[in-house]
Amino acid sequence: MNWVVLTVCAVIFQTARNALQSQLSSQVDTAGVTLSRFLFAPPIAIAYLFALYHIKPQSIPSFTLSFIIIVLCAALLQIAATYLMIALFKQRNFAVGAGLAKSEALVAGIVGAMFFGSHLSLLGWAGILVGGVAVVLLSSGMHIKAVSPKTILIGLACGTCFAMTSLLAREASHILSIPLEHAAGWVLLWVLCIQAISLCVYISVKSPFVVKQLLNAKTQVMTISLISCLGSICWFTAMALQHVALVKTLGQLEVILTLLLSHYWLKNAVGRREITGLLLIGAAAVMVMWA
Repeated sequence: MNWVVLTVCAVIFQTARNALQSQLSSQVDTAGVTLSRFLFAPPIAIAYLFALYHIKPQSIPSFTLSFIIIVLCAALLQIAATYLMIALFKQRNFAVGAGLAKSEALVAGIVGAMFFGSHLSLLGWAGILVGGVAVVLLSSGMHIKAVSPKTILIGLACGTCFAMTSLLAREASHILSIPLEHAAGWVLLWVLCIQAISLCVYISVKSPFVVKQLLNAKTQVMTISLISCLGSICWFTAMALQHVALVKTLGQLEVILTLLLSHYWLKNAVGRREITGLLLIGAAAVMVMWA
């Protein structure tokens, strides 16, 4: 499937997952909300791989030590990025910090070009820069000078962790000697298993009461895991097929979807800054699709 279609589907799933997690956060601890993304996801990933192999039979790949190390780092970096994003909620200037967390696309472009052999066209780089400006414009409710250094550092660290997760996931997919769609499915399964097991152990030791909270909301948790896993399938496959920076720039369409929901569902006004930001994101999306 085309990486553009996969990215758009990933954006829709991610927006829905964020809305559901927001509802769950009112009755479940932060650690439990984070775990809800992964708790029931591994079986779903297994079912996806089974279906994929049934449609397009391939050999089972061999998993080298380098592959295991890469997916382990990707899994742990994504957990770190999630916790950093949660930490941004506690900052006074969360909107600006969240905008800085969206520096993921730019960081992925720079780090990818320096260390992962990613070569982007000038149009691709222009799209990444325009998208970055748009997200900061949409997220900044006040002048950037008024933002605390702590918020800026957390936001940039969050974006960097997300970018490294995506780059490592793509790298792991290209290590396996099978079609990229199958490889992305295996990488996702490994990452989800590592995340689910590590978070379950952590919560069982540090916050055992969260287990009861999750059991009381098991229907919501299962729904979040399903939607999150479907989104991850789309993200991982798109990133295996295309450079991470371009996928993540197109993925900023999530901001448009969120603002539209805010305007038409929550009846929040959309000002001149938001309209400018939406137009810039649209321009960035066109640039990276043609890059």
